[in-house]
Amino acid sequence: MTSYVEGALVKDEKILHVGRVSMWSLSGLILLGLVLLPLFGLGLIFWIAAYIRYKTTELAITSKRVIAKFGFISRSTVEININKVESLQVDQSMLGRLFNFGTLVISGAGNPQAPIPGISSPMEFRRAFMEAQEQARSNP
Repeated sequence: MTSYVEGALVKDEKILHVGRVSMWSLSGLILLGLVLLPLFGLGLIFWIAAYIRYKTTELAITSKRVIAKFGFISRSTVEININKVESLQVDQSMLGRLFNFGTLVISGAGNPQAPIPGISSPMEFRRAFMEAQEQARSNP
């Protein structure tokens, strides 16, 4: 079974960097699940929700686009041409800085801001994006 990102690639497009959801960003769901586990197994619902979010969120930088996909049954995607991205912001709370996760906010030409929460190593993703954007500009 291929991932959404792999299935969305067009001719001559390559995946340059893959982002992941941080387990630390899901810690609230995981802890709530642990606390509610003795209550008729209710905590399992929160663990399943965290697992689904972790497994069904995809984020990648390709040679042509930034692609983000969320969801299991219903799907929500953000795909912005790498040359149309005007800015990529990184928002990190104090815990996010401590545990290396944060929210990426992608702004594109003519597109509203697209927040992507809970991403592991957001500064590494930002660096990979900047390198990919420079490479795309130098190879039209």
